[in-house]
Amino acid sequence: MKNILVLCTGNSCRSQIAEGYLRHFAGDRAQIYSAGIETHGVNPRAIEIMQQDGVDISAHTSNNVNEYLDIDFDYVITVCDNARESCPYFPTQAAKFHYNFPDPAKATGTEDEIMEQFRRVREMIKRYAETFVNENLSTQHAG
Repeated sequence: MKNILVLCTGNSCRSQIAEGYLRHFAGDRAQIYSAGIETHGVNPRAIEIMQQDGVDISAHTSNNVNEYLDIDFDYVITVCDNARESCPYFPTQAAKFHYNFPDPAKATGTEDEIMEQFRRVREMIKRYAETFVNENLSTQHAG
């Protein structure tokens, strides 16, 4: 089984959504973790937007990357430029991936406009997570 870490700045939105979809698509082929270089709590809108797509992340916690220093990760995915630039040194041989998703928590406007931003980012992350699992955790890559 592979260990995958998703890193973001505050572990509240993008990394939580990615963790939810990676768990959904990977099933029992991987153990998925998410963390931030800070912890901001799980964003309620992220929980809501994921529930709308049938993925429950309401039990997720916001974790600091330092909590996982003892885990030997196979993959580390950064989902924002700030996390990639500010991430502490990780003593790991993990393959590193990066995609700078827009931060829906910074969306402004009416509640509908803000939720539309969350939906758009959710769909980007969903496609990314599905592709990642298909390319890296398919049966022929299973270790």
